[in-house]
Amino acid sequence: MTKRSGILFAVGATVAGLVTAAPPPATADNGARPATTKLEWTDCATKSYPRLQCASVSTPLDHDDPSGRHITLALSRVPHTAKTFQGPLLVNPGGPGGSGLTMAGFVASALPKAIAAQYDVIGFDPRGVGRSRPALDCVPKYFDPVRPDSVPDSPGVEQANRNRARSFAEACGRKYPDLLPHMDTVSAAKDLDVIRRATGARQLNYFGYSYGTYLGAVYAKLFPERVRRLVLDSNVDPDGVWYDDNIGQDYAFDARHKAFAAWVARHDATYGLGTDPAKVESAWYAMRAAVTAHPAGGKVGPSELEDAFLPGGYYNGYWPYLAEAFAAYTNGGDQNALVKAYKKFGAVDAEGDNGYSVYTAVQCRDAQWPRQWNTWLGDSRRVHAKAPFFTWNNNWYNAPCADWPVEPLNPVRVSNSALPPVLLFQATDDAATPYEGGVTLHRRLRGSSLVVEQGGGNHGITLGGNDCLDTYLADYLAKGTVPRGEGSRADADAVCAKSPDPQPLTGEAAAKVARRTASASRGGTLHGLLGFRG
Repeated sequence: MTKRSGILFAVGATVAGLVTAAPPPATADNGARPATTKLEWTDCATKSYPRLQCASVSTPLDHDDPSGRHITLALSRVPHTAKTFQGPLLVNPGGPGGSGLTMAGFVASALPKAIAAQYDVIGFDPRGVGRSRPALDCVPKYFDPVRPDSVPDSPGVEQANRNRARSFAEACGRKYPDLLPHMDTVSAAKDLDVIRRATGARQLNYFGYSYGTYLGAVYAKLFPERVRRLVLDSNVDPDGVWYDDNIGQDYAFDARHKAFAAWVARHDATYGLGTDPAKVESAWYAMRAAVTAHPAGGKVGPSELEDAFLPGGYYNGYWPYLAEAFAAYTNGGDQNALVKAYKKFGAVDAEGDNGYSVYTAVQCRDAQWPRQWNTWLGDSRRVHAKAPFFTWNNNWYNAPCADWPVEPLNPVRVSNSALPPVLLFQATDDAATPYEGGVTLHRRLRGSSLVVEQGGGNHGITLGGNDCLDTYLADYLAKGTVPRGEGSRADADAVCAKSPDPQPLTGEAAAKVARRTASASRGGTLHGLLGFRG
């Protein structure tokens, strides 16, 4: 599941001027007949996606009470143009809490043209998200700097973080008492079937990343006969929803942070932080200690620093930018470099506030979380001893669930033997959704095929430039074909080599870092600023 960054493959353009259609009338439709009204699609093109259209659909707040209160889901579409029409392809970027409106344009433009032309590619904002109404925002500016240190080295720091998380849960309960009982993955999956019926399609095709894999698997469990094709990329472990899955992330993000340090060490000629990955990692923690004592630019303390570098665990294309900021601060005392990195990668805006509110509402409602705070503390202390980069940050990110004002549901057991062939993608070193989750889901969905990116560490691996992966995706969407036993791994049906690691930035940007590094080396700034022992 993605957290701060959503899916990180640049679905960047905002859908401006969203025009909503009149909602269809509320019915007790069980999904066996087509929608009684058609969606009214209106142009909402952007420069990046000139064929994008928008609409909205009404869905019951409580699907067990279809004649009761309705809410509105915002939709986007790139319509098919080919004579061969394969139906709607719903796409979801993850979350929970991620907006999917621009994802329709991204997927339609990233797929081979002949294949995209055969589908109505439909993006949507799930309930509570973005342009859907109502949209949640429990505590505006909840992540504004400078927050308490995520690592509770004193009882006062622990209590400050604990109070902060509890107050968020209480604020959500006061603000949305009628909505929170219906913010869950099962309700969102039933919304997908409302969208299907509104399109008039008998079956839907679905393509989900990260949390979107769990949403798709739950939909398939509830409506197996409505699934035509199902693509799940970077898979949530359905057996760990959600507390155990988050602990799994702690270890995996720490491993990815070590991979970043090793990459920086390989490029010591550019960054001047040493050739030993362990010493580079130590330098990062020395930087963290420095901003704990004196937040960089008055904005980047230790929690903000973790937020800034966390996206590097999702996507290694960010490593050159993060390494530049790391080197500029460590070697030259450039506080502004960290502030810029934080603003670019870690800062949370109003859209992020909304996404986090939905994230907590869904995850806290979906499944049981420990109610005894000592359980959280004991687990986080144990994991932090082995995986210090992300553990406490992740603990506090999810801590509102310890005091959530709505009783949890039981997770859906997504095992399924009633589906057509399903295509799964997974990178072996994915941090946000560790590899074992893909293998587990592969076993749970009988007849599915798993394509593995061996050695890959990015999150959301298709449509990112790996031709091997994208060929399997294209063949499946075009013809429904899946690989069977083509790979060298016993737990996979096909194996692709990982995409190459990035290279340091070139040109003037790299030259600036080099000049800072040379100056710092002459002046001994690194030792004086951080107390680093090299």
